[in-house]
Order: sequence, then C-alpha cells, then structure tokens
Amino acid sequence: MADAPIALIVAGPTCSGKSALALTLAERLVGTIINADSMQVYADLHILTARPDVADEARAPHRLYGVLDAARPGSVAWWREAALAEMQATREDGRVPILCGGTGMYMRALLEGLVEVPEPGDEAREEARRLVNEQGSEAVHALLMRDDPQTAQTLRPSDGQRVARALEVLRGTGHGLVYWRSQPGLPPAPYRFVSVRLHPPRDSLRAAIAERFSHMMARGALDEVERLVARGLSPALPAMRAHGVPELGAVLAGTLPMNEAVQRAVIATGQYTRRQATWFNHHALGAEQDCMISLQRYDTSTQFSKRESEKIARFIQKTIDETAGRA
Repeated sequence: MADAPIALIVAGPTCSGKSALALTLAERLVGTIINADSMQVYADLHILTARPDVADEARAPHRLYGVLDAARPGSVAWWREAALAEMQATREDGRVPILCGGTGMYMRALLEGLVEVPEPGDEAREEARRLVNEQGSEAVHALLMRDDPQTAQTLRPSDGQRVARALEVLRGTGHGLVYWRSQPGLPPAPYRFVSVRLHPPRDSLRAAIAERFSHMMARGALDEVERLVARGLSPALPAMRAHGVPELGAVLAGTLPMNEAVQRAVIATGQYTRRQATWFNHHALGAEQDCMISLQRYDTSTQFSKRESEKIARFIQKTIDETAGRA
C-alpha cells in the first residue's frame, strides 16, 4: 500500500460540521467531496438531509448527493461501487477524493472490504417489505428467529428496514445474512486514508440539531415531506424513515401536532447521533489497517471558525506531505 493514492475521510455524527470542514479542505487541497451519508443520496430529501446547496457546489465538486430515487433502497454494496468509481474519476481529474459523512458502514466498506451478498430479486424484496408493512417488524423478526436465528439475533426487532433486508436475503438467496457475511468478500479499497473524526460535546450537538431542524422547517421541510408522502411509497424504504419524514408525515395525516412532531424529530436525531458516536468509538476508521495513515480526533464545537478550519487543513496537508515522502 506504500504507493497507493491518498484519500481523505471526514467523519462524525449528524450536525457536527463535517460538510463545512470538507468544503474548506476541498478548496485548500483541490479536492472533490464524495457523499458518505446514507440519506443524502436520495433526490427527494434535499432539505431534511441538509444536502449541500448551490453555493457549496460552486465552491467545490460534490458527488453522490441526490443520485437515488426514494423508491430505490440504497445499500452499502451499491455505495461502495459508486464511491470507488467517483474516487477514480476524481484522481483522473487531478483532485483529492474527500469522503464526507456519518454512515460508518459506508466507511468500513472501503477501509476493511465488504462481503458480497447476492441480489435477492424484486419478488423477495417486495414480499419482505409487504410483510413488515402488514404485520410489523416485530412479527417478521419472530419469523426470522424461526427460520434464520443466527441473523435474527443480530437485529433489533423494531428495526423494520434491517429486518426486511434480512428476510429478503433469506427468501431470495436461500441463506441468511450471517451465512453470507462468513464468505470471502471484496478487499479494502486500494487507497491510503487520512481521517478526521469530529466529536463535538453532546450539549453543543443537541443545540445544533434543534437549530438546524428549525432552519429546515423555515426552508420548506413540510412541503418536501408532503411531496414524498404523495408518492405512496412503502414506509419500510430507507428514505421514508429519514429523520423528520415519519414525524412530519404524521402532521400531514392529522395525527400529530406540529410542535410535538418537531420535538420528536429533534429527539430522534439526537438519539441517532449517540448511536453514531458508539459506532465510531468501536470502529476506529481502520486505524489498524494498512490503508490507514492517521486518525485525528477533534473535540470542538459544531461550527468551525475560519482559524480552526485552517488549522485542521494544515494538519491534513502536513500528513499528506509526510505520507508522500514515505511512499
């Protein structure tokens, strides 16, 4: 890996300032920002996922943002293939790939490789999502406990998306996810990664989440959800489970008052950031892998000053220069 090209990772929880930092790095290092967030890939969710706006995209190239229709469930395997293609194209343009996001499994698929699960097919996928919609995720989880207990034991019964995925794989391939994960898979990406993990204080993060959701509402988040709900898509689809979609959908259905919906969405986002932090605490972004050069953890506020951003950018540039000198 000594002669492998360098790529950057900017990771951390939702609302931690990743996008702002990635943009500063892209301008300083002549980079292209590649999305590594599982919700920002959906075209239908621009406001609620805080995707980069036109001004951001004018400052640096952005890739894999808003590229999937909400009716199509994204996957780690799909993202890995797409990200590798964008990283190669970025290098051919003479730019540095900068992966930015908070979906740890996406990062891990590059750093550690990925087990290939065969495509289960549309029939199995539709059947699994129908059962979750009609019977509930807990009932389908009980079905998995009977037919594929090894996989079922790794899932929360309330996680409808992952329960549906486990059932569709079982029904469509004849084997469960645990079986496929034990098989040989794809290798780590052929890059040397310099990583920055953002880890702001919990109080600052909670305040930033509430402020951002208020800003989203002012920008038209309710109208965005109304357009999405009007499509009549399965509630088990990932896009339909994005933070704010179920809550604002309930407002549109007349089953939840607006103030309570906003409060629930903010709380749900905060709970998700705790799960993100736990994941990153247990997965050090490949620090023990050959493809990892450095892991720098910053405990700071959710908003970076120009001085702070430049300090981090200098650290990244120094690390890249030192790494290139050792190659």
